[in-house]
Parts: sequence; structure tokens; C-alpha cells
Amino acid sequence: MDIYTGLKVIGLLCLLTGCASNGQNIKYGAEPYIEGTTTIEKLREIPDLDNQPQITIAVYSFKDQTGQRKPNPNFSQLSTAVTQGPDVWVISALKAVSDGDWFKVVERNGLSNLVKERQLIRSTRELYDGEAQAKNQLKPLTFAGLIVEGGIVGYDSNIASGGIGARYFGIGVKEQYRTDQVTVSLRVVAVQTGEILLSVSASKTIASYSLGGDVFRFLDMGTKALEFESGNSTNEPVNYAIRATIEHAVLQMVYEGVNKGLWKMQGVTKIGNTSKYYPVPDKLVD
Repeated sequence: MDIYTGLKVIGLLCLLTGCASNGQNIKYGAEPYIEGTTTIEKLREIPDLDNQPQITIAVYSFKDQTGQRKPNPNFSQLSTAVTQGPDVWVISALKAVSDGDWFKVVERNGLSNLVKERQLIRSTRELYDGEAQAKNQLKPLTFAGLIVEGGIVGYDSNIASGGIGARYFGIGVKEQYRTDQVTVSLRVVAVQTGEILLSVSASKTIASYSLGGDVFRFLDMGTKALEFESGNSTNEPVNYAIRATIEHAVLQMVYEGVNKGLWKMQGVTKIGNTSKYYPVPDKLVD
């Protein structure tokens, strides 16, 4: 082995050591954190209602309607591709509109638990205070004038993929990418008439990216071989993409409700796609 080749081997070993140390710097058991989206800030910045009380709204069925499993080229997985509790993000988005000043969201998913707890309170008060006083002390549940329904209606995996690579004298590098797409649909239904007042949908791409390289050289007149590989990949969290898409659908719901006169926003009478204050993009791209 000559000096030049030895220096290259030492450099590769140093590179390998550096990659290993980077892996050791990963903090396990880190504290939980809250990660926001760009759309949630738009929801919070929406002006207050214009001389109108809070809108009581209930979220009923908002589930995964795709039935998709996590994609795997080698074997089938039983784990679902998307979250099974997207209604949590719907409630969070509705509560975020104008910092909670627009919608009064009432509990419906856990209604059975709520009814059981109220029955327990009533029976306990009847035991100690009497039946008449127990009925007067417990207020009736708040009913909603509007219902929000919908779900995750589409999850298309590998809608676009590709890459590029090159190799020269045993040294190679390659880059690959892949994109998936998730689509949600949301509708607002009037309780009194059953009419669907609004129906919106939103889509977002989920990006995955990988970069890698390798070295393969023969040393000592071809009697020894040196091989080294390194790479990293970045995958956009699916839950983050679903949350951002749901929040964008709620944002569109608010805008279309203003245009149709379902509610009034202070200082705004009509919102269009080209509005400089509240633009509505056709597709959410963070």
C-alpha cells in the first residue's frame, strides 16, 4: 500500500468515525415538544365574528376511510398508513380559529362516557340531596346547531419517485426521492334541516428523500479490498401532513362560510383566492 492510498484509507476511517459519533449524539428519551404548522397560525389570526355569538358545533364521524396499510416493498404490514384518530386534529383546528372565539365545540365522540358521568352525579345527588334538588343542580347538555363530518378519503403512495447517481473509479453517490399524497374531505351539516351547507377537501404531498454514497477500491495489488458506504434519509411525518391538511380544510371551511353568508367576519365581506389578506391556495404546500 502506497502513502497516497494509506492517506485515503485514513480519511475514510475518520469519516466513518465521524458518522458513528453523529449517531451517538442522538438524544434518547428527550422531553416532549409541541410542533405547530403554518396553517394553525393563519387560523389563530382570523378576525373575530362580526356581532355574532359563538357558533356551537359538534364533530361526529371523522375517520380514516382509505383502509391503506403502510407501504412496504418486501412484505405486507398490518399497521395502517394513516392515523386512526384524525378527529383530534379537527377539534384542535376548530378551537384554534381566532384563538377559540369562533366555535364552541361540544363533545360527541365520548358522549357515552359523558352521559355515564352525569348519571353518576345525578344518582349521588339524589342520594344525599333528594331527587328534586338533583335535577335542578345539573344543567342540560349544550346542543349543536352544526355538525362536522368527513374523514381521510385518500392516501396514494409512491405517486412520484426517482433519483440520480454517478460512479467514478469505485466512488459513487446517489440521490433518491419519493412522494405520497393524502386527501381529506370535510362537510358541515345543519342539524335542523340536514342540509349539507359546506363541503371542502384538501390535499398535501408527503416527501421522502435519501442521499448515499459508497467507495470500493482494491489495495495491495488487488489482494485486499476496501469498501465503505454511508447515507441518510429524511421522511416527512405522516401525522404532521394529515394535521396540516385538516387545518387547511378548516381554513377553507371558514372562508367559504363567509362567502356564503353562514357567518360574518369583522372587516371582511367576501374572500377570494386572490385576496391579499386571506389567500386560499388550491393545494397546501408547507
